[in-house]
Order: sequence, then C-alpha cells, then structure tokens
Amino acid sequence: MAVLAELRYPTTPIAKVFSGLFALILFCFVAVTSVSGFLIYQMVRPTRTPNSFDLAVMMGHPMSLSFPLADGTNREGWFFPGQRGAPTIIVAHGYREQRADVLTLVTALQEQQFNAFLFDFAGHGTSPGVTTLGYKETGELRSAVQTLSTRDDVDPKRFGLWGANMGGYAALRLATSDPRIGAVAVDNAYADPRDMVQVQVSRSGLTALPGVSLFSDAGFRLLNFSFRHEPPIRIEMTQGLPKLFIESDDQSRLSDLVVRLFNNAPEPKQLLRYRLSYADMSDEDRKNYENQMVNFFLQSLPPSTHAAR
Repeated sequence: MAVLAELRYPTTPIAKVFSGLFALILFCFVAVTSVSGFLIYQMVRPTRTPNSFDLAVMMGHPMSLSFPLADGTNREGWFFPGQRGAPTIIVAHGYREQRADVLTLVTALQEQQFNAFLFDFAGHGTSPGVTTLGYKETGELRSAVQTLSTRDDVDPKRFGLWGANMGGYAALRLATSDPRIGAVAVDNAYADPRDMVQVQVSRSGLTALPGVSLFSDAGFRLLNFSFRHEPPIRIEMTQGLPKLFIESDDQSRLSDLVVRLFNNAPEPKQLLRYRLSYADMSDEDRKNYENQMVNFFLQSLPPSTHAAR
C-alpha cells in the first residue's frame, strides 16, 4: 500500500520518475487500444452505398433468388439463367465492394451459357450486419450453393467460384470441403482473415504506432471468438481442382498473399498478373480480364454436358 501511495503521490525523485513512466505507459496503452479499436470498428462496418436496380430492365433477364443462412435470416441474390442444366458460376465480390461492381463479369459468363449468381455479403451493399472478412462469408457462400443445387435448371453437382480478396478467401475455403465445386478463380485472395486485418492496418498508415498491429489482431480475434479454432486455408486439399490465381501490382500486400497461396497449391493451377486490380481497370483491360476468366471456366467446367464427358 505504501508503494502505491508513493506512486500516486511521489515525494522522492525516483518515485517521481517511476510515476511519470507509469503514466506515460498507461497513456500509450490507452491510445494504442483506442486507435486499434477504432480501426477494427471501421473494418467490420464498412461504409455501405447500395445501388438499386430494376431487374425487369437489366440485360440477361436475371431473377431475384433468396436463400436461408445458418442464423435463420435470408440473403437475397440475383440469378442469371444460362443454358439449362449448365454449371453455375457464383461471383463473390470483394471487401468494401458489392454485387453491382461485378455485373459485367456475370454478363460475360452468361453469354457463354453459364448460369451465374451473385449476392451481397454481410455488411456490404444491400446486406446488413458486420463483416468477418471471410469467416461467416464462407457460410453464406455455402448456403448459396446449397440453395442453387436444388433448382431443376442447373447442374446440381458442378459449380464454379470466382472471388476477390474476401470473396476469394470464402471461395477457396468452401472449395476445400465441397465436392460440388469444380473450379475456382481467386483474385488477390488470402489464406486467413487475420491477414486481411493486417493489410487494412497497413493501409491506414498507423503501423508506425507500436502495438497497433498486435492490438488490432487481438481485437479482431476477440470479435470473432467463435472462429478461434478456424485454421488458415489448407490449400493442399485442393488437389485435382482447377485453380486460377490472380495478382495485381497495385495491391502489393494482397498480391504477395495470393502468390504464396499459388506456390503452396497443388496442381492443376495457373497464375495471372495484372497491373491494376479488377475494380480499377479500364474498360479494355477489364474486358480482357473477363475473357480470361470465361476461358478458364470454359476449360474447367464446360456448359455443354456433351463436352463435359
């Protein structure tokens, strides 16, 4: 008690030094945890600017299709019909994006007779809630596959997945456990949502503050405590599954992560490199990108059942 009293009301020079150091350490701790908490809050609640569309006037004659989630709620998506009985490609948007951002890719796939489906992940676009950077999003993607597989106008055993960063994580995660996934293309994906936390911390410019990365990781793990036993993607479990990995020069940290996935992935696999990420490409570059994606799925999951044999 005397020691505590001396620290609180120091009377000797040494006590004053220790008291000052203690106050400084406490201030730094509070400052770092506050900054980290604010960063995590911004990460899991990205700003939503949902776009509204009239399906009746959209090209491709899409229809609204809802599917149930594990928590008892429903998620609404858009189904673009292709050739009857053809595989379905689910297009999974990236972090801080929404389904409207990948409509042209869906159109390119539908033009080649694929069925296509897309929806907004939690905390994005029209979907409420918070994001988990891939944990819960994998379950959303799994629920979409399950609902689509009950339709009589699609091939219930052949699905393709395309996903960007967060959507890419969910696509790869699902592909390691669901035999209905016949091909997967991932753009700047990562093996663990905690990697994406560090990418976002780095982008904030606050990594110069000691402890921000560590406390941000701890805060994210605490928020997603129910997923504490979820290991990084076991990419070795995709043996025999056609995989296309895409990296872009303007997303250096994510590019490093997806290249690491590619290097550790078993065959068959391909790696493409672009100067800009899909969202920032010019119309011409985006068209080339979409043609590459379509060709990959045509080779891996041909819509024609005759070609599939």
